Amino acid sequence: MTLINENYLKLKAGYLFPEIGRRVKAFTDANPEAKVIRLGIGDVTRPLAPAVIKAFHDGVDDLARGESFHGYGPEQGYDWLSKIIIEKSYKPLGVELMPSEVFISDGSKCDSANILDILALDNKVAICDPVYPVYNDTNVMIGRSGEADDKGYYEGLVYMPCTEANNFAPALPKEEVDIIYLCYPNNPTGMVATRTELKAWVDYANAQGSLIFFDAAYEAFISEPGIPHSIYEIEGAKTCAIEFRSFSKTAGFTGVRCGLTVIPEQLMALTKSGEKVALNKLWNRRQSTKFNGVSYPVQRAAAAVYSEEGWPQVQETISFYMENARLILAGLKAAGITCYGGVNAPYIWLKTPEGMKSWDFFDKLLNECHVVGTPGSGFGPSGEGYFRLSAFGSHENVQEAIQRIQQKWGK
Repeated sequence: MTLINENYLKLKAGYLFPEIGRRVKAFTDANPEAKVIRLGIGDVTRPLAPAVIKAFHDGVDDLARGESFHGYGPEQGYDWLSKIIIEKSYKPLGVELMPSEVFISDGSKCDSANILDILALDNKVAICDPVYPVYNDTNVMIGRSGEADDKGYYEGLVYMPCTEANNFAPALPKEEVDIIYLCYPNNPTGMVATRTELKAWVDYANAQGSLIFFDAAYEAFISEPGIPHSIYEIEGAKTCAIEFRSFSKTAGFTGVRCGLTVIPEQLMALTKSGEKVALNKLWNRRQSTKFNGVSYPVQRAAAAVYSEEGWPQVQETISFYMENARLILAGLKAAGITCYGGVNAPYIWLKTPEGMKSWDFFDKLLNECHVVGTPGSGFGPSGEGYFRLSAFGSHENVQEAIQRIQQKWGK
């Protein structure tokens, strides 16, 4: 008889966003006339930039001609795309990288889960709370945790609360940890880390021999000067950090699928006997075995994001979403609702009115305002009493959603 991976049975509930989809479907089936405005899942709504579409078409056309046809590409991504990313996205930050340190993938969600393949199970992992659920759940799935307690904390994982009391900035762990997940700009809170705060994490990791997983999927939305876009802007980060980036939100590639992971060649980890091993080589071996690379047309489209025509077009779309964030933030505050984020990220993290539980507020917002958001408790126990709204929508829908909320809770 075939046996299952019983670690999956430890998971407390279904993945957050399918559960949201189930509840919304039940409501719309029962209320087909209702105009539901979806500000929940962080999926983009505007079309790809014209320059990106043209490059996509050109890439497909290349496959139609014998002289320009491409079959299998390099599992690590085409060198020309890695060089463009380094030149256009990292060098302006003062960060020097080699193409061999940049791995093109089908998204940072996949990479942030798959990276666990190359690291031992007995590493102690620290995760922010609330947090993007993938970090927590994938560690449970591979067997790094025990069962969850009544609050939803899994035995064996270290949770770092991010609350109003600490301005949603986690404190350095009091116990020794081996892997630390950081996400800035943060999903779900929309908050950012200063250079000083990141320096403290880098210094801690280097002193402890720990590894930082730095999720920078939303770095393109940073608007305030002086806020780091990359962990590698911090001195010492190349010896303690892996960085994940995504084209999903930056350029609207949620359905196209393209991202990247940066692993500096000097980044090392240990065998049980104490031998140092380069993580870059291990990840390269993993990708070469388990991954066939991102399709050629998609990589052509990704390169066009940084073109002379493409980048202004991409920036225009980012500005559009951030105007939505401004409207949501201003509208909620006008209604007397306490909220955070929305300045350097496309997410607004609000305190649920009247002390409601997160899922109770979700149901009330859906049933009475016909607006969909994301319950904070779905991101971890410290998210209870909070709620995330996404800025990925039309100006008209955002304004209407805020008007409905103001009519219900406005003072």
